[in-house]
Amino acid sequence: MSDGYGGTILKIDLTAQKIEKIPTPTDLKNNFLGGNGFGIKYLYDLVPAGIDPLSPANALIFAVGPATGTLIPTASRFAVITKSPLTGLYMDSFAGGHWGSELKYAGYDALIITGSSPRPVYLYINDGQVEIKEAAHLWGKTTYATEEVIKKECRDPELKVASIGPAGENQVKIASIIAGTRAAARGGVGAVMGSKNLKAIAVRGTKGVKVADPEGLVNFFREYTAKFKANPGTGKDRPRYGTTGGPANNNALGILGTRNWQKETFQHAPDISSPKIIDQEKRLIRSTACLACSMSCGKVLKGKLKDQDLINEGPDYETLYSFGSMCEVNSFDHILAADRLCDEYGLDTISTGVTIAFAMECFEKGLITTADTGGLKINFGDPEIILTLIDQIAHRKGFGQILAEGSKRASQILGRGTEKYAMQVKGLELAGHSARGLKGMALGYATSNRGGSHLEYRPVVERSGKADRFTVEGKGQIVKDNQDMSTIGDSLVICRFTEPVFGFFLGGPYVEMVNLTTGRGIDLAGLRRIAERIYTLERLFNVREGITRAQDTIPERLMREPIPDGPSQGCLARPEELEEMLDEYYRARGWDVKTGIPTEETLNELGLR
Repeated sequence: MSDGYGGTILKIDLTAQKIEKIPTPTDLKNNFLGGNGFGIKYLYDLVPAGIDPLSPANALIFAVGPATGTLIPTASRFAVITKSPLTGLYMDSFAGGHWGSELKYAGYDALIITGSSPRPVYLYINDGQVEIKEAAHLWGKTTYATEEVIKKECRDPELKVASIGPAGENQVKIASIIAGTRAAARGGVGAVMGSKNLKAIAVRGTKGVKVADPEGLVNFFREYTAKFKANPGTGKDRPRYGTTGGPANNNALGILGTRNWQKETFQHAPDISSPKIIDQEKRLIRSTACLACSMSCGKVLKGKLKDQDLINEGPDYETLYSFGSMCEVNSFDHILAADRLCDEYGLDTISTGVTIAFAMECFEKGLITTADTGGLKINFGDPEIILTLIDQIAHRKGFGQILAEGSKRASQILGRGTEKYAMQVKGLELAGHSARGLKGMALGYATSNRGGSHLEYRPVVERSGKADRFTVEGKGQIVKDNQDMSTIGDSLVICRFTEPVFGFFLGGPYVEMVNLTTGRGIDLAGLRRIAERIYTLERLFNVREGITRAQDTIPERLMREPIPDGPSQGCLARPEELEEMLDEYYRARGWDVKTGIPTEETLNELGLR
């Protein structure tokens, strides 16, 4: 049957060096759709409570969805699902480019990796051919160098390679996985890969994808490609600037995380943003696009540092925030250099920058000194110290040994009241979206199953005016409904930048995408039920690890210290407001209001009992 799936689940036990292929179960497709849905189902079943995320008992899951590799706009992404070494909780991380489509073209819906190899290896997948290959010669290499060597070794320049760099090898808890120039970055997924002695996964697929309604999908593609091009954001702004305009745009609203969220305005925001970067300084070399995407939001940019030419795809908004405004650095060239280092070493730029900003504030306040840092002066506004610390973090050298644990654990190691300045939720460093100036973001961060993530509840709901950013009224239901959309998007798997056209909430386009690919004939209520099932199972995984309502919170600073100046001066995510929104949210989800734990009635309704 043509149903949009590759048809096979590939299981690899690295301890036993065993490779197994099974048909993708029908009930898995019906109940969990794909992508992160497949991921949480396998993770929940395979990984018992309390295991060390860096032990062989953890699972590392790569998954795609029924949209992957089709004509659906932006359907090129893949999910990485695991128990996070950074948070100790559920984690999914996503990347675009072409690797996900290649896995689908090879005939696989998910790759489930368990155990740990006794020696460094990489996986080679060429349609039905799957091999575990030696990787001792690759250990220590950067991600870009690793990809180049594997392509030459396998004599296939069209291979798509996902790899870790030194950070993943050293089990840095903020390590990423790099696929081409795209990163599955959050939550330390690269550290899990490193703990398994797995350097890379190289994939070649030639089988294509067969969907239920090919003609209907072509018509959908034509209709929505025209809509994407007609929309000012997806048709003009994204293709021209990518996300590089973000710092200036958020700064204009007074909601740009600055100086470790002490402020939300940065006077130099225009210097690290477009239009200056692209229109005035002419830094753009070329634009890049993921498969099946008309937005071409990837920007290959150039710079120069100490007479050395710099080129990298990026930095995007989150990197400009984390290394720029958060650290009060106004040198775009240094941010570009930091971005390149993180990509080559395999580091999450959000967590790395926010953790460094944490260290800067602790140093500023005298809570840590040069005696702690090995003589380093970690000051806001110093771009050189960022490059030094990135190298130390990736290689676990010097003070980087502590920062490699992420801001929450680093603060616990350091003590002395530093915990107050770790800008994280459930251990995951905050993305660049204000919980004080966007009331829904406070609840979104607090209830995200990943932690301080902007990819479950989306800031654009309030940024776009779809909801009033200054009020808490109705936010519990709004956040839940937007998370349901994100959950289905992550199961199909498609990009968040489609929201202005496909919608911020589940509706007709999402139902169409599922039915055109799978042929299931599902309705909106049925699709919403799948989203609720997936999100609730993620919550159950976290509940098993000790998460309750008490952990659904945000940093004290964001609840106690109003934004000190700028257009959003005085905004605050007050504790009582968060509690009010949590009450409404839990009721909307069918979770117990006192504990935040899904009720037995809800679990029975969702088929999770």
